[in-house]
Amino acid sequence: MNRRFTSLNLAGIKGWVWMTSLAITILAVGIYLLASYHLQGTGFPLDDAWIHQTYARNLAYRAEWSFVPGMPSAGSTSPFWSILLTVGYLFGLAPYFWTFLLGGGCLLAISIVGEKWYRSQVTRWNTPGMWMGWFLLLEWHLVWASVSGMETTLYIFVILVTFYLLCQNRPPWLALGLLIGSSVWIRPDGLTLIGPAGWVALLSIHDWKGRQKSLVRLLLGFLIGLVPYLFFNFSLSGNLWPNTFYAKQAEYILLLQKPLWIRLLSLLVLPMIGPGIILLPGVVYAIWRAWWERQWPTVGAFLWWFGYTFLYATRLPVTYQHGRYLIPAMPVFWIMGGIGMARLISDQLKKGYWQRMIRTAWAMTLTLTLLGFYFLGAKGYAEDVAIIKTEMVRVAKWLAIETPSDSLIAAHDIGAIGYFSQRKLLDLAGLISPEVISIIRDEPSLAKYLDEKGADYLVTFPDWYPELTAKAELVFQTDSVFTRSAGYKNMCVYRWKKP
Repeated sequence: MNRRFTSLNLAGIKGWVWMTSLAITILAVGIYLLASYHLQGTGFPLDDAWIHQTYARNLAYRAEWSFVPGMPSAGSTSPFWSILLTVGYLFGLAPYFWTFLLGGGCLLAISIVGEKWYRSQVTRWNTPGMWMGWFLLLEWHLVWASVSGMETTLYIFVILVTFYLLCQNRPPWLALGLLIGSSVWIRPDGLTLIGPAGWVALLSIHDWKGRQKSLVRLLLGFLIGLVPYLFFNFSLSGNLWPNTFYAKQAEYILLLQKPLWIRLLSLLVLPMIGPGIILLPGVVYAIWRAWWERQWPTVGAFLWWFGYTFLYATRLPVTYQHGRYLIPAMPVFWIMGGIGMARLISDQLKKGYWQRMIRTAWAMTLTLTLLGFYFLGAKGYAEDVAIIKTEMVRVAKWLAIETPSDSLIAAHDIGAIGYFSQRKLLDLAGLISPEVISIIRDEPSLAKYLDEKGADYLVTFPDWYPELTAKAELVFQTDSVFTRSAGYKNMCVYRWKKP
């Protein structure tokens, strides 16, 4: 490994590279925001983003960790992200400006650490600037995630920092353990990073004493970050993990009836929808080279990516919303692909005309595909935002005006409703109503539950709960053309409790 690149630090990046990267970030994020603004206005492409905003607002204004004011709950998957969003409310920058600034900043940070990881592994094919970093800045999944209002890009940054540190000659084991343990405050999935870290410690350190010392430091740091998080959730809900950990698996349990290989394959192809397919040969070559050369960090990164995907295939095999749950693992695939392609071209082709031709042709193909999918992603992002604004947000604002302030609303998507209507809620997805999780797909039991709790209104898409909606009176339905164009029915508000 070339020490020049393993010791690369931020101060060593040239000024023009910094400015170019910053300009690309602003342009990449700005085009997506402009696309949504011109279609239907500024917003978020996920209703879940409003859950974080609601927790942040209550924390800032009421100094309490709650979704419904006065009712503490463990409904936020990412407490740290919700806390960061609080700054926007304290300084009058919420809900959009501060959120997008955080997302764009994390995207820029991803590009820098991704380039550092790439250059730490490639010594023969280094181009001016930071081509891998700029690739990450324009990859459509990552740009979409950076303006989604979610914690995804912050989580990706932690993942890439972890693998970059594991590639060092002497990884800082205590700091690594602390980083991995603390990552669960961003996403519970972060604890999976302890696997590749332990793998590298076991295989890359040859003397038993050094190996033992490294593992102890790694585990100690991990527990320091993890234990307070478990205590935090337990104090709120009586469970060690947030309610979402249990609710999502219960909601999509029917998907587990498909054969495992179909579920796994549907998730494995997600990072290849776009320019990632052009990096696939590089991934294969990188793993082959790393295995034979005993480059355990690279092998560990691949095993983590595959294992992460396999874990979702066995627990939550969903591909909707552009594979949002697997987006955090995609940059690992792409960076390994970049490393592998650089080595493949350098190793298998002699220097000269043909190497330059093939390298140029490959780079042009990658660039054109990257840009093509970037603009397709902008269109998709605008449409996603439009659906949320014309469905969830519109319903929430209707409830705020047309229902009594003491109404009890039962809903499956609670984000925008909780933020804009500020009504009492029964969460049919179980995020803030964990008692629903055990009956989440049992409509007769849900009907009994709504009766017992005294629900006044039911908010849902009509085909999600056909038995429940058949018993209720329709009082409002959106007319979003964006939802119908996507092949779905419009959201409805039903009166559940008869006046």
